[in-house]
Amino acid sequence: MSRWSTGKAGNAVRLERSGPRRRRLVMLMWITLFSVLCLTVDGQMKIPPETVQQWAVSFGKEIAALSAKYSGAKLLQKKYKDIEGAVKIEEVDGEELVKKFAEEMEEMLGRKMKSVKKLAEAAEDADLVHEYNETLQFDYFNSLLINTVDEDGNPIPLGGEFPLERNEHFNKLPVNTQQSNIQVPTNVYNQDPDILNGVYMSEALNDIFVDNFQKDPTLTWQYFGSSTGFFRLYPGIQWTPDENGVVTFDCRNRNWYIQAATSPKDVIIVVDVSGSMKGLRLTIAKHTINTILDTLGENDFVNIIAYSDYVRYVEPCFKGILVQADLDNREHFKLLIDELHVRGEGKVKNAMKESFKILNEAAAQGQGSLCNQAIMLITDGAMEDFQDVFQEFNWPDRRVRVFTYLIGREMTFAENVKWIACNNKGYYTHVSTLADVQENVMEYLHVLSRPMVINHDHDIIWTEAYMDSVAQSLLMMTSVAMPVFSKKEETLSHGILLGVVGTDVALRELMRLAPRYKLGIQGYAFLITNNGYILSHPELRPLYKEGKKLKPKPNYNSVDLSEVEWEDTEEKLRTAMVKGETGTLSLDVRTSVDKGRRVLFLRNDYFYTDIKETPFSLGIVLSRGYGEYIFTGNVSVEDGLHDLLTPDLTIANEWTYCETDIDPAHRKLTQLEAVKKYLTGKEPDLDCDSQLLQQTLYDAVVSAPMEAYWTALMLNTSGMDDGIETAFLGTRSGLLRFQRYAGIEKRTGRSFLTSTDMENMFTLDHFPVWYRRAAEYPAGQFLYYMPRQDTRAGRIVISATAVTVTVGKKTAIAGAIGVQMSVGAMESKFWAITAQCSNVEGVCPLRCDTLDIDCYAIDNNGFVLISKQRSDAGKFFGEVDGSVMTTLIRMGMFKRVSLFDYQAMCRMNSHSVSSGRTLFSPFYGLASAFKWILSNFLLFLLKFNICGFWHTEHFAEAYVHKKKVDILQPCDTEYPSFIYEPSVKETNSIIKCGRCQKMFVVQQIPESNLLMLVVQADCDCSKQYPPLTLEPKEVKYIL
Repeated sequence: MSRWSTGKAGNAVRLERSGPRRRRLVMLMWITLFSVLCLTVDGQMKIPPETVQQWAVSFGKEIAALSAKYSGAKLLQKKYKDIEGAVKIEEVDGEELVKKFAEEMEEMLGRKMKSVKKLAEAAEDADLVHEYNETLQFDYFNSLLINTVDEDGNPIPLGGEFPLERNEHFNKLPVNTQQSNIQVPTNVYNQDPDILNGVYMSEALNDIFVDNFQKDPTLTWQYFGSSTGFFRLYPGIQWTPDENGVVTFDCRNRNWYIQAATSPKDVIIVVDVSGSMKGLRLTIAKHTINTILDTLGENDFVNIIAYSDYVRYVEPCFKGILVQADLDNREHFKLLIDELHVRGEGKVKNAMKESFKILNEAAAQGQGSLCNQAIMLITDGAMEDFQDVFQEFNWPDRRVRVFTYLIGREMTFAENVKWIACNNKGYYTHVSTLADVQENVMEYLHVLSRPMVINHDHDIIWTEAYMDSVAQSLLMMTSVAMPVFSKKEETLSHGILLGVVGTDVALRELMRLAPRYKLGIQGYAFLITNNGYILSHPELRPLYKEGKKLKPKPNYNSVDLSEVEWEDTEEKLRTAMVKGETGTLSLDVRTSVDKGRRVLFLRNDYFYTDIKETPFSLGIVLSRGYGEYIFTGNVSVEDGLHDLLTPDLTIANEWTYCETDIDPAHRKLTQLEAVKKYLTGKEPDLDCDSQLLQQTLYDAVVSAPMEAYWTALMLNTSGMDDGIETAFLGTRSGLLRFQRYAGIEKRTGRSFLTSTDMENMFTLDHFPVWYRRAAEYPAGQFLYYMPRQDTRAGRIVISATAVTVTVGKKTAIAGAIGVQMSVGAMESKFWAITAQCSNVEGVCPLRCDTLDIDCYAIDNNGFVLISKQRSDAGKFFGEVDGSVMTTLIRMGMFKRVSLFDYQAMCRMNSHSVSSGRTLFSPFYGLASAFKWILSNFLLFLLKFNICGFWHTEHFAEAYVHKKKVDILQPCDTEYPSFIYEPSVKETNSIIKCGRCQKMFVVQQIPESNLLMLVVQADCDCSKQYPPLTLEPKEVKYIL
């Protein structure tokens, strides 16, 4: 098209001539643009999917051959295949199994109760014949002072020589199994006449302690806690004070004492926060409240009201109700009590009315403990006319006892406070100093116990789980305890509680009665109390790490079943077990292995029943496909013993093949040593599990050829591949064989299958991780993964596969077998294969060792095994490349699965306050915001040194030392796990990232759980696609 001008003809001609040139320029531009587009398209398509597929197939064959060769999996599978005609597969009857386990636990716990009853009878009989002597002198063994001498080398008073010997049964502590000794708290005078008379009287328990232990060698600590404060413990030990030389342990504060000494109770604590309570009085009042809270347990219910001019609940969420006095609620109340401030005038009348209303309503609606009810009034005086309150709510029945605590040295209103207690069947105490609090608070327990004493109700109680404080270990225990009453005629009507006797039961020992081998790979057993709290569960994590030290979590013994079996959303399982019912339930569950990094989908069958004469219920879980069948085979003891004695074999030391805790001579034996001695006839009296031994011997015979197979490979040094370190196998009987192909100095995974590597060993709670994961895949197909960084000594890969036995249509998993290698062993094959192209002459156009592409091998949970960046190995791929991982999730190749952890520990600032408070006080929220702005502004001034000409170094020092410290607190978290969708074998896509586009190709690696991923490396998408992490997020609840 020509452009014409109205001007001169010359100009018209000039424009006419420029037309063809312009068209040529436009055409040239289009050609250039097209070429660029073609090059860009060519750049996007420079990763041919067929090439990646060839690489994936070749790599899959290589690693499968490597794993098969060095593990010997085909040989072991053949050996089990050969004996299929001689074995019998039976279906596991879960209902029968849980009933049998419960009966055995009932028998064991019954023996403990019998021992405690003997102690109670002996203590009451001893008191009956003992005459109180005010001037008694008695030199007893004080556990703090034994085996100590003065400057002249003479035994100190209440000390003396007390032989101690280290004992395996008592957590390897030095003990005296022939005698008990006495512990007295620092705040109790150890030669008080009441102490001396009680110690002298209770000497009669020594013979009973020893006799009980001889008749039941599984007994642990036995004890008598006196109402006067001393603690008689068998076997005797050396007591260790705290770092300040103080013994704070007071048996009367322990749950077993409190629960045995009193019945369940509803308690309203009413505290005066008027202006007169300022200073030391408020400090004493807070300490009194905390001490009262410490005397409450899971069977009690509580609330706290503060009053001055008006009445307020310290926790507004709990207005008008009683809450269970579990550890969480008690600790929550303590935090709130610490924030109390005084103001106004004290008007107790309305506070007492509110307290009676709560208790009366709870009783009318059948809520709370349905037993004792009490009000604890903490005040420095009561001036009002409050008699009409008691007439309206409590008289004449006086069903609610009122205990009063007069705070401070002032006695002006003592008569009023005393009148309140005495006219409401309570007890009055005067608390003038912090040192008075402990003893005065304990008095209310004696009052509440009087009806039990007078009626002579010897109720046996069982406690929730707790850490063993006597042995200062981290073992979980439960206690059985029983009150001891005075039977003297002259005091019978007064109801005198002498103390409480009890014994501890290690929960691990109790759970040994539900053997792992009977429950299958993913199966387990668990125990809960009638409050729904867990006593034992493989997913219970009572400890957390603070620095390098393990510590109990604040709420470790109040973890509810619903917080572990959280898929039971309707709480059908929990409700049935709390009620002590017997039944079954099936649930589809998401569970995790490898500390939450990998998710498993299981169909679990739950079987549950109660344990008679206890408040406990037992549950067992059988997972479909794993716990349904068990197979048995016969082999002679001679043949089995021969193969059991080989050096490459060990068995699960935490399992009970033979009971080694009955005879003291057997306690130092390992399980393998005990089995050998029993089978060879050297220790015929050992109590052994014949079914487990038969399975172990059978597995030993079938797996015996593996030793020769592995040895032959190891001796052929010229044919060994680099980086192959350990071959291993495990069977359903807890038998473990392994062969080290490389010396420790050459091994990357030096801790693998050692005593510190509990994740990969058979334990009381679980099968090894590699065993459980291999069972998820078809027999013969290897699974590959890198262990977590905190459980391995180096960059290693574990390859494992399941071994099965089939009879008819029934298939049972016999074991798992595999090989542990360094990452380098797989990397060398990966990079060699990905540098090749088939059907291409000359230089391969696509190679993983070039700069323009990145190649990865990732597993089915998205974790990197192989990458150019060696530091990527073991990381979640979403952290390495968020753009590709996000796209794979959108395309359905990976699925995000939400998991929950209701036992997590979150970092919280030590200066933070209760998050719930801001929900109920808008003014407080505004005040907090202003305070935050002001404090940060002041810090800003300090930081930038505006006032630097005045004592600069002091301001700087103040700023440095006021850094906030994060502390760990219990919390709930949600965290993601990702799993590959196996129906998607391959995919490719282009990701648009601003000015560039990134292509990637993903291909499943055949006969494995791995994927090969090839990605363009010259397009950075990190700004558009942030990394995907597996970091947990705290779950916030808005009430």
